[in-house]
Amino acid sequence: MTLEEEVLLSLRPSEEEQAHINDVARRIMDLVESSGHVRAMVVGSVARNTWVRGDKDLDIFLLFDPSLSRERLEEEGLALARDTAAAFTGTLVEKYAEHPYINAHIEGLDVDLVPCYRVESAGKIQSAVDRTPFHTRYIQEKIQAHIDDVLLMKQFCKAGGVYGSDQMTEGFSGYLCELLVLHYGGFRPLLEAASRWRPGTLIDIEGHRTKDFSEPLVVVDPVDPARNVSASVSLSRMFEFVELARGYLERPSIEFFQRANARVLSQEELDRELKARGTHIYAICFDTPPYIEDIVVPQLRRSTAAIRSLLERNDFFVNRADCAMHPDRCMLVFELFVEDLPAVRRHIGPPAWNAANAEKFISKYEDSRHLELFAGPYIEDGKYIVEIQRPYTRAEDLLRSHQVLDVGLGRHVKRTMEVDYWDMHRDDECWSEGFAAFLSHFIRYESPGMRIRRLVKGIEDRSE
Repeated sequence: MTLEEEVLLSLRPSEEEQAHINDVARRIMDLVESSGHVRAMVVGSVARNTWVRGDKDLDIFLLFDPSLSRERLEEEGLALARDTAAAFTGTLVEKYAEHPYINAHIEGLDVDLVPCYRVESAGKIQSAVDRTPFHTRYIQEKIQAHIDDVLLMKQFCKAGGVYGSDQMTEGFSGYLCELLVLHYGGFRPLLEAASRWRPGTLIDIEGHRTKDFSEPLVVVDPVDPARNVSASVSLSRMFEFVELARGYLERPSIEFFQRANARVLSQEELDRELKARGTHIYAICFDTPPYIEDIVVPQLRRSTAAIRSLLERNDFFVNRADCAMHPDRCMLVFELFVEDLPAVRRHIGPPAWNAANAEKFISKYEDSRHLELFAGPYIEDGKYIVEIQRPYTRAEDLLRSHQVLDVGLGRHVKRTMEVDYWDMHRDDECWSEGFAAFLSHFIRYESPGMRIRRLVKGIEDRSE
């Protein structure tokens, strides 16, 4: 038995799992269609038989007549989805994508009930979710011979931490995994091709692309020539996958299909790590804005980048920065090479031969009474220089100041910080039980391929 055949034994859903999910799906669909004017359709990996054992996700779309107004679709669709879910469970919540839908926990499954339009073709979609049934039909027609390859690909991506098109992961969706397997003709051929990927790789299965794309990986949607299925894949996730592919081809191991639980540092261990590094971390924490992850996470990234720029403009140079979103709290974390600076700051002005700008510079600094000028203006290597008072000599003071609110934060992040303020923590004080795993990953950061490479080498060394 090959390694991949061994892995597949644990990936294929059991007959009991299949019977259960199909039974729940059928009963939900029957109830939806008993309304008499709406059709129901199972979409996603369950419909395509490409779900991995243990997955609990069931997506059912409620297909309404396309003549219905958008407002009526949202109103009637949400009401039907809520009533349907309530017939099976009391555990349901309203969520939002392009329009609202219902998420419910029904008999051990995580069920999404999503209203959409029953359009004739993908070219007539009225909302983004209308495209999904066409994805399902496209894959169903072609995937049968490659289901095992898709299971391997999905588990490979999950174990490598690159699976998921959500804003925080920026990785490979299930649909993208299926398309890549179809395009390359299998799991192994896909890895061999990916090991040679470059930024700008273009895959157009149907040869019908109608626009140019700027993302590092472009997989043109077979049902929509103007959409890039891999638009969510960041450059980092793309090449983490490339690294994983190269590593597996060079040294196949079951470790590439098993998601290891990284060791979480205690507060004392975090303190020791920071002392050994000689750096300092600062964390800004605030209440999570009351919006879905797809809205909040991009704003967290924008805010992290803006505060990093603020720190570096003030000469507090940042090694790395990252952000995390939990249901109740968010954290932005920055690792600084230095946290204290001298009072004097060197400011370089225009070249002396630029008479107009030189005069403006001299005029600005000739009166030192209010500018706390230490030295200058003077000429060095042909340019005017002044040595002036640094506004912040401690990173802590800068991060506690209201300057943080004036640097282009995400709109909802800024509003939350203005209303509820924010907490600022330093070094091991950043540690909390909720963010311990995030901080441990931040401090002991390594690519997924390197983690597995070290793990495999350790196993081989112990067996010798």
